[in-house]
This record gives sequence, C-alpha cells and structure tokens, in this order.
Amino acid sequence: QVQLVESGGGLVQAGGSLRLSCAASGNIFSIHAMGWYRQAPGAQRELVATIASGGRTNYADSVKGRFTISRDNAKNTVLLQMNGLKPEDTAVYYCNAELYVVDQYDGMDYWGKGTLVTVSS
Repeated sequence: QVQLVESGGGLVQAGGSLRLSCAASGNIFSIHAMGWYRQAPGAQRELVATIASGGRTNYADSVKGRFTISRDNAKNTVLLQMNGLKPEDTAVYYCNAELYVVDQYDGMDYWGKGTLVTVSS
C-alpha cells in the first residue's frame, strides 16, 4: 500500500508564501518522478511543477519565478515553495508520484488526497 501525505495548505493573503510538502510511504522500490498539480472549481487539473529523480524540473509558465520545487530522495519527499501568491493560485493542490512498488512490474501513478490553497485579495 502506497500513501502520499500532504501538508502545508491553508489560507494566505496575496503576496504571501506557503510551502507544501508531500511524503510518499509504503512498499516503494523506487520513485521516478514527483510533482504537484492543481485544480480550481470548474477547471481542468493542470501541472504546476514536476521534478525527476535526477533533479530535472519543469514548471507551468504561470508559476515560473515564483514557485520552486525540490525533493529529498532519502525521505521520498517533494516540496513546493510558493512565493508571491496570487488569487488565481487558489486551487486544490495534489501531490503526484510515479513510482515502482516492490515486486511490481509496471510503474504506476499515485495521488494524494489534495490540500486546499486559498489566496485572498
């Protein structure tokens, strides 16, 4: 059983900062990549940022220069530092991991339950 535990969401004023964290646990053999996605009401779920096992990162254009993704491979944890938050950043943020379970042939995507980030004007 694999579990992704998220923390750090909440309410913040525009211009403020939050840091999201997500720790993967369970019978994990290896993690290929981890990332964050978000979904606002009535909108499609969209990529925010991803980081591969080797450290390569990818960001949505809307968050470049404001958000920073990082990971601690030893702890199977991914972090998202969010600075200069805007009201349009308001969404449910979901942690994602592409990983292999011990003795499993195929890699699979796993998702956290989501954490709500609300940015007030």
